[in-house]
Amino acid sequence: MKPDLEVRLGKLKLKNPVIVASGTFGYGEEFYGLAKLKDLGAVVTKTITLRPKEGNVPPRIVETPAGMLNSIGLENPGLKVFLKEKLPGLRKIKTPIIVSISADSDAEFAELVKNLDKSDVAAIELNLSCPNLKSKIMVAQDAQATYRVISCVRHLTNKTLIAKLSPNVTDIKVIARQAEKAGADAVSLINTLVGLAVDIENQRPKLGNITGGLSGPAIKPIALRMVWEVFNAVKIPIIGMGGIMNTRDGLEFFICGASAIAVGTGNFVQPGLTAEVISGIKRYLQKSGIKEIKKLIGSLKCTT
Repeated sequence: MKPDLEVRLGKLKLKNPVIVASGTFGYGEEFYGLAKLKDLGAVVTKTITLRPKEGNVPPRIVETPAGMLNSIGLENPGLKVFLKEKLPGLRKIKTPIIVSISADSDAEFAELVKNLDKSDVAAIELNLSCPNLKSKIMVAQDAQATYRVISCVRHLTNKTLIAKLSPNVTDIKVIARQAEKAGADAVSLINTLVGLAVDIENQRPKLGNITGGLSGPAIKPIALRMVWEVFNAVKIPIIGMGGIMNTRDGLEFFICGASAIAVGTGNFVQPGLTAEVISGIKRYLQKSGIKEIKKLIGSLKCTT
């Protein structure tokens, strides 16, 4: 018997729990021939903003030991172009589309959500945690701000609303509880950690923006710890991410409490990785005699 991989994120039902993370598949079109997107549980778009953004000055990406730093800065064509030119192509995938959004104010978040609510996208992810913007503090570093933004948009849509949280905080549980209290249907964690790479020959930062977001295998232990903490602090589903490079990595996230996983940096190394992870999860469940993925979620045994 084939194991049941179906999971729910609020009202959104996924046929399997494997997603591609925001910013790693663009808007899908450049990856149509590289991965079977229709087999995924969902696709999260590159983050869009109300108006076009040019992003940060280059260089924007640098490889680091066991990871990479990026300082793209949310470069995107803006909401109007996304709805007119990008979304029609994404519809062809026949996979639920989760649109990631970011804004500089509550009013902009509200405008984005109102427009996306009228579209046929499956869910909206509030990117409250991008580390590559000019603002001194991101929304997801402030529990009250997190609650305020989510509350501001919750009544504007019945679609599944996901809050993407930051690891660059003292206590991720406090932020997650406020996201749940404000009406988020799920939380995504973790976003990247702030890091710095140095060019010793020129005594300069390797990134044009000086700092960037660290992703990849280096951050997996931190991501797992935060997923486990949040799983024990809230009742809403968690989308776990951070250094998933193979099936085993993904399984660790489920065991720590994630209802779904998002593959990010691994897509750059191996564009077909998500398909392998989906197959690997099926094999693991069959071998372990587990009939449904839900039985694995939060199964971490911490007793001595």
